[in-house]
Amino acid sequence: MAVAENVEDADAPVKIVRGDIPVVLGVPHAGTWVPEPVTAALNETGRGITDTDWHMDRLYDGLLPGASMVCARFHRYVIDANRDPSGASLYPGQNTTGLVPTTDFDGNPIWDTPPDDAEIAARVAAFHRPYHEALASEIERVRAQHGIVILYDCHSIRSRIPFLFDGTLPDFNIGTNRGETCAPAIEQLVERVCASAHGYTSILNGRFVGGWTTRHYGRPEQGVHAIQMELAQSTYMDEHAPWTYRPEKADAVRRVLGDLLEGIHQLHARL
Repeated sequence: MAVAENVEDADAPVKIVRGDIPVVLGVPHAGTWVPEPVTAALNETGRGITDTDWHMDRLYDGLLPGASMVCARFHRYVIDANRDPSGASLYPGQNTTGLVPTTDFDGNPIWDTPPDDAEIAARVAAFHRPYHEALASEIERVRAQHGIVILYDCHSIRSRIPFLFDGTLPDFNIGTNRGETCAPAIEQLVERVCASAHGYTSILNGRFVGGWTTRHYGRPEQGVHAIQMELAQSTYMDEHAPWTYRPEKADAVRRVLGDLLEGIHQLHARL
């Protein structure tokens, strides 16, 4: 197996690790970089960048040797790489955040000076588009090599956010846009691994059915399968500042995620 190539430019909005197996990991929300002009426009709440998928790259690091990984460096308050660039809502009729969020996940305003349409368009060009160009390029490279590719989109969120959902979120939240974005065998495998993980809870297509990334790229009939995993952050870290990574928790959930990803990898030959 070839060693994955780490493609990194210190000034680039995206980090790419190129692998040689038919699995690509997307990480759109772990970035914490906010350009100074954007920081200046945020209020105190916004500058806290609370709504980060903290430690996602660390949590998944090394779980599936040979997998590609595409990570956004910029924070979702700059622009959300998992939202439709047109601005259309992912969850019509429900509380959610948009392409450039106006509030945090608790419904609190985050801007002193909200971006106008021209500024949002500029951010799409500078951040959202490069991330998806990198992701699409990696998906196509892997598909050309193997004839098939499985995009696994990595997310996490606090387990209790009344503004977004009632009660406590399950530990593993699997999204396939109700079965549309991947082969049934992939959905069934992921659901089975999560449901059998001792001490954890899981749900398929519950509050989170897959974001724009999963819905946009998931074309099983074309050999591109996509699935989203939204982890409750309580499974691996403290859900309050300073958002501390807890290795004793993380090691346990990494074992489940490692089995899940290895199962996906082994399954690809039968798709």
